Amino acid sequence: MQKAEARPRQHDHFGGAARGRGGERAAGVPLGPMEIPAGLMLEPSLYTVKAIFILDSFGQRLLAKYYDDTFPSMKEQKSFERNVFNKTHKTDSEIAFLEGLTIVYKNSIDLFFYVVGSPHENELMLMSVLTCLFESLNHMLRKNVEKRTLVENMDGVFLVVDEIVDGGVILESDAQQVIQKLNFRVDDSSLSEHSVTQVLQSAKEQIKWSLLK
Repeated sequence: MQKAEARPRQHDHFGGAARGRGGERAAGVPLGPMEIPAGLMLEPSLYTVKAIFILDSFGQRLLAKYYDDTFPSMKEQKSFERNVFNKTHKTDSEIAFLEGLTIVYKNSIDLFFYVVGSPHENELMLMSVLTCLFESLNHMLRKNVEKRTLVENMDGVFLVVDEIVDGGVILESDAQQVIQKLNFRVDDSSLSEHSVTQVLQSAKEQIKWSLLK
């Protein structure tokens, strides 16, 4: 997929200087290479991801996790998902800006994967989450990332999502590390010694022991 053409962003009022590319003050005094006007400085935050959801080819929700109260009700969430799907499912892009949010997405056969962040969030950070999610599922589902297989293995899908993002904070962006943390043995291409059934059984055992702790 080709990246969508660059378009004006709400945070682009920083100009080049805010990104360390140099520039000038209004009075004509050059900015230092690391200097950002104090009034424009954003508070750093670990809470990078606002939502992750997976839709089918009709825009119906298969999985969704929201990490803040941007869309507090189920009705608002599904309305947002429908708007996102309508805007993205026929495009070849991988980034969209909708309702003041940054959205990166990817499709596979009859599935659409979305990661949502704030308007000033770094698209590369969000894309790393999306890539990790897809590659982790690709390993777990033995390269059969389609609706039927995903629905049949939804327990494992939720565990994968929770290993990548917790409460909006990115925990992991390496798919192999995600699989290893779930005690799956993975080679460079696929689950060489574990069937999908064994993978899910291992995941369910982890849930059981975590509840007993």
